[in-house]
Amino acid sequence: MLDLLASEFFQRALVGGVLIGITAPLIGLILVLRRLSMIGDSLSHVSIAGVALGFLTGIYPVAVGLVFALLAALFIEKLRKAYKTYAELSIAIIMSGGIGLASILFTLDRGFSMNVNSYLFGSIYTLNTTDLVVIASITAVVLIAVRLQIKELFLLTFDEEAAAVSGLPVRYYNLMISILTALVISASIKIVGALLVSALLTIPAACSLLVARSFRQSVIIVCVVSELAVIGGLLAAGFFNLAPGGSVVMLLIAVLLILLLFRRGLKG
Repeated sequence: MLDLLASEFFQRALVGGVLIGITAPLIGLILVLRRLSMIGDSLSHVSIAGVALGFLTGIYPVAVGLVFALLAALFIEKLRKAYKTYAELSIAIIMSGGIGLASILFTLDRGFSMNVNSYLFGSIYTLNTTDLVVIASITAVVLIAVRLQIKELFLLTFDEEAAAVSGLPVRYYNLMISILTALVISASIKIVGALLVSALLTIPAACSLLVARSFRQSVIIVCVVSELAVIGGLLAAGFFNLAPGGSVVMLLIAVLLILLLFRRGLKG
């Protein structure tokens, strides 16, 4: 275990995991409370199409995935306005488009398929200095934005109509949330993978809904649960030679099940 902790690749994995373990649940909490939890799946699938294009063109895959995620977030926001009564339809449309485009790009050059698999299922042990700089920058942007706009985000999350009536620029904040979500997802896909990234966004929020009594408590709980799962999952994966992304997700589910049983016990 000491040899593992002393390894440079594992230290980079821990740093990247701890950083994304703060930002992903924060954004995820806002999405869950706004009933947009599936947006994570949608943007992650579009990001994979960008990653595939990055491998084809020789451009840094995470950067291309980020551009694709940002464009998808903007399209989702546009479609949400067009389908006000069926806002979730916009997420399904973009997800379908992302999967379709990714499948086409996968068939253009089969030589990079194994590399893309690391973005599908996560490959946190392969994080390099560039990846850490990108993740740290995104973490700083998200934390600053949430810290400066916490009151506005709280009002928008729980009552968008009241926020609009009070003079809050709802369109601007919706766009900001979409962009922050795209940033977080693009940074997360190499850590837990596009197929698992929604778990990091939604499961900590699901845990907080069981025990939190206020929005402030929810923010603290999602971060604590996420960090415990990320650090514990990485240690378990390293010690037992398991998949890191899957270990993190399964530990998140274990925490959720424990909280559910604990809550049922209290009611009983």
